[in-house]
Amino acid sequence: MQGTYRIPRVVIAAAQSGSGKTTIATGLMAALRRKGLTVQAFKVGPDYIDPGYHRIACGRPGENLDSWLVPEKELPSLFARFCEGADIAVIEGVMGLYDGGRKGVSSTAAIAKLLHAPVLLVIDAHAMAASAAAVALGFRAYDSEINLAGVIFNRLGSDSHAQMVREACEVIGMPVYGTIRRNPDLSTPERYLGLLPTQENDGKAVVERWGTAVADAVAVGRIQELASSAPPLHGVADDATAMQQSEGGAPQVLVRIGIARDEAFSFYYEAGLQELRVQGAEIVPFSPLHDRALPEVDGLLIGGGFPEQFAAKLAANASMRRAIRDLAEAGMPIYAECGGYMYLMQDLVDQDGAHWPMAGVFSGAAVMTEKLQMVGYVTAALQQDTILGKAGTELHGHEFHFSREEDTEPIKEARPFRFVKLRNGDTYPAGQQVHHTLGSYLHLNFAGCPEAARHFLEEAAAWREKSSS
Repeated sequence: MQGTYRIPRVVIAAAQSGSGKTTIATGLMAALRRKGLTVQAFKVGPDYIDPGYHRIACGRPGENLDSWLVPEKELPSLFARFCEGADIAVIEGVMGLYDGGRKGVSSTAAIAKLLHAPVLLVIDAHAMAASAAAVALGFRAYDSEINLAGVIFNRLGSDSHAQMVREACEVIGMPVYGTIRRNPDLSTPERYLGLLPTQENDGKAVVERWGTAVADAVAVGRIQELASSAPPLHGVADDATAMQQSEGGAPQVLVRIGIARDEAFSFYYEAGLQELRVQGAEIVPFSPLHDRALPEVDGLLIGGGFPEQFAAKLAANASMRRAIRDLAEAGMPIYAECGGYMYLMQDLVDQDGAHWPMAGVFSGAAVMTEKLQMVGYVTAALQQDTILGKAGTELHGHEFHFSREEDTEPIKEARPFRFVKLRNGDTYPAGQQVHHTLGSYLHLNFAGCPEAARHFLEEAAAWREKSSS
């Protein structure tokens, strides 16, 4: 059944990447939580790193809103499920307000319209004054269906600089919700995929600084009022059809799935893990870095992350590498994405050219490069039967990697996937499958492909039955 859902909500967007959007959105979440509110965070697009900071700020898991990875019609219900028990939702955008995949797929603007949420635009005004208002005016005029309710100026140089941009905005009738001064203490180390993950720095201290800066320079109370002005959402699945696990209603555990989760492997969508749980999986975390043995499980999921940053430690943990290789050879269903795919190859060559032995399930080596090899949405068509589905199955995914495969030419014609880039239609074979182990540079959200999740769990159940007989 479909119903109406109400929750205060606001989108924090930006004119372009690098404007300070994550700092301000996360700081706002922290500032709202300090006021005693339960805040639910969302991130537009396929990003894995920013939600780690959101989780610290809110004290609860966030989720991604991506209309390529999850069908657009299902996003309002997903949004409502994750808002359960929250007082307000803060949605951080991706790139610039109107940027996304081809024809604006999964842009911040598209998600804002879908959720009927007011938008605040973050503008980096460090090298402009009145021109900042012209930027805001252009963004407001570009799409009249967007409720661009105001702006927050970032990286201002002085009080007079702030006064100039405020006066310019008065001329065009654009409300200003905050003016934040340049402050090196608000920056955090970055890597080629964006911010340094929270696992690798003091994320709590970072979020604390961001929250203080926003509380001091942004009209948090006015943003609460703006968020409360968001209209009801219609057509949202009610609790009877949503993936709620109410008392006595939790799904029966059918299989145990081991999930690699540590500093090297942290790229997972909460909604995707929830989908696995709802379909009967118990999620059992393990660490390829720190654990010497695998837990008792029926299948493995090794997600993305930064194995190249921990290659020496991964290589040193020979017992874990051997355990995974032995289970792969025995036929356990194992699914690996991006960083997990690299870990299952024979070797990993890091940024300094050092070679490190990996699990050795797949052919070839993952070689880090200085140049981005691929970023963007893809359609992934299965070319053979796999643990995610039968040949011919098509999945929506995302690629983002700085490594390339080497010494895999002999398996070129036997690749399990054929990827098609959304942006330009280019096609190419991808991934590897050995026994019941499948890997590639693809990132999936199982919430958007529940059939693939079901197939994976069915394979795990078959393995459990076979191995216990």
